[in-house]
Amino acid sequence: MSERGLRIAGLRAGVDGNEILKGIDLNVEPGSVHALMGPNGSGKSTLAFAAAGHPNYQIQSGTVTLDGEDLTVLAPEKRARAGLFLSFQYPAAIPGVSVANFIRTARQAVHPDDLTPSKFRAAIYEQLDVLDMDPAFLSRYVNDGFSGGEKKRLEMLQLAMLKPKYAILDETDSGLDVDALRAVGNSVRSLREAEAGKDIGFLIITHYPRILQHITADRVHVMMDGRIVLSGGPELANRIEREGYDTIREEVAASAG
Repeated sequence: MSERGLRIAGLRAGVDGNEILKGIDLNVEPGSVHALMGPNGSGKSTLAFAAAGHPNYQIQSGTVTLDGEDLTVLAPEKRARAGLFLSFQYPAAIPGVSVANFIRTARQAVHPDDLTPSKFRAAIYEQLDVLDMDPAFLSRYVNDGFSGGEKKRLEMLQLAMLKPKYAILDETDSGLDVDALRAVGNSVRSLREAEAGKDIGFLIITHYPRILQHITADRVHVMMDGRIVLSGGPELANRIEREGYDTIREEVAASAG
């Protein structure tokens, strides 16, 4: 039996024939939190989109498996059904579609017919309580007039209701103020402490280490120029906060020379 985990091996991918990822190896275990950090343009979001099956991102070689299942041969919606969740840096607004109907439709797509309407209602109210969210949120239109923090909290509610095996959070701290950032951190922590979310593996993609003040990472990886150049424990994020990426870049260049 294949080992469990979101396993990326030798991944090379790009856009319009331009190679961006140059051989990525990364394993996210069930229940663990990995942070992928790096300067802008290093390829972090490309990794997220390639794993999720975005049609503009072509995989040239390598593998992406989820608990042993090859994701690269699956359409994006089938990758979601297999247990992969991707939160977007800039979630789209959908005027006219309520949050409740949106999440109900998404749940049906990933887990067809597993909840009756009454059980769905009970489940979503339970998650609202876990995430400390106002039930009035459900009647609003998806991301229409939402603040940055509200958009991210909606994604946490989606994550809780879809119950993926692995979640990739792409720049989920982008544009958030201090209070919104703390709220998102609390949401992820609440999900991980709840029975339904304790086995979810997280890959948190970020440019700045500030979100890791609210979500403790088991492993931190640094990506530069399409490669993971350094991995370590949570102290690595603190080092980046103190020294920035230039020092790491210089060290990597010196060791390569």
